[in-house]
Amino acid sequence: MVEWTAAERHAIVGLWGKMNVDELGPLAIQRLLIVYPWTQRYFTSFGDVSSPAAIRGNAKVGNHGKVVMGGLDRAIKNMDNIKGVYKDLSVMHSEKLHVDPDNFRVGAAQTSLLKLEMQRTASSNHIPQQ
Repeated sequence: MVEWTAAERHAIVGLWGKMNVDELGPLAIQRLLIVYPWTQRYFTSFGDVSSPAAIRGNAKVGNHGKVVMGGLDRAIKNMDNIKGVYKDLSVMHSEKLHVDPDNFRVGAAQTSLLKLEMQRTASSNHIPQQ
C-alpha cells in the first residue's frame, strides 16, 4: 500500500478541490465510451450508447460519471484505507461485471486528459490585459 507524505496529501487534496467533478465525471465517461468503444459493452443497461451524440445525450452515462467521481472523492477522504474503501466495489467490478482492469487505467487517463484540457482552456481565457 502507498504511504503518502504530508506534502503529497496536501497536493492531492488541493488538486482535487480545484476540480469540478460534476462536469469532469460525465465528460470522462463520455470520452471513454467514444474513444474506446469496446467499453460500451459494460454499459448495456444505460440504453443507447451507439454514437457520440447518443452517448453525450444519455443521462445515465452522465450520472455514472458523477458516481465515479464520488468514488474518487471517497478515496481522497480515506487515503489511509483505500483498499478497504474499494473492496466491495472491486469485487463487484471483477467478479460480477467482469471488467478488464486495463479499462480503469484507460478511464483514469481520460480523466487526466480532460482535466489538463480544462486547465489549458481556463488559462487561455484569463490572459492578462496589457
